[in-house]
Amino acid sequence: MRRRREANGERVVGRKIGFTNSAAWAGYGITGPIWNYLYDTTTSDLSEKASLDVANWPNVRMEAEVALGLCAAPDSRMDELELLGCVQWAALDFEVCTSIFPDWRFKVADGAATGVHVALLVGPRHAIEDDRERWGRQLQSFSATLASNDGASAIGGGSQVLGSPIKAFAYLVRELERFGGEPLKTGDIVTTGTLTVALPAQSGQRWRASASGIPFEEISLDLV
Repeated sequence: MRRRREANGERVVGRKIGFTNSAAWAGYGITGPIWNYLYDTTTSDLSEKASLDVANWPNVRMEAEVALGLCAAPDSRMDELELLGCVQWAALDFEVCTSIFPDWRFKVADGAATGVHVALLVGPRHAIEDDRERWGRQLQSFSATLASNDGASAIGGGSQVLGSPIKAFAYLVRELERFGGEPLKTGDIVTTGTLTVALPAQSGQRWRASASGIPFEEISLDLV
């Protein structure tokens, strides 16, 4: 899938981790996360793109996540503080996901092939280099809410992402090394998985995500 997309002119800009919320594993019949690529065609800042056309995507679901921007290449021998040293910024984001399979019933390989990924919309970026230890604590303990204008909502937080977004980042680094994947590098974006359960979404909705216990601004996205 990556080779085909690159042949069409797309460029890899990072990785996404999926199914990091263990509370959702039983419903999908899985026992761990997946990962896949982010592309320049699917990744945008919310400041530049406040709406997304999903009319032609099936079985859309909305997720609120934490994105990390890398300033150095990580490796699997690093502890969490050292991994934080590879992170330049953190942001609250939306990942919009899809499945061609009704009710999201599919085998792991089917989900991993596409990453069940439509788009990543990144909120305001916060530099963390001035106090990485504090950010590490907050990323583990903060709470988050995802809600639409028609009443759908879910609550969660950093601890639901394999314990914290940094633990999810560590998991990805280990998995890439374990399976011989291309290592992460300076400038890559890593989105670390949904902070709440993913919620069904459709055109005509406005979605908001907010956090407490961490200095992330509320973000919003219109689906058209």
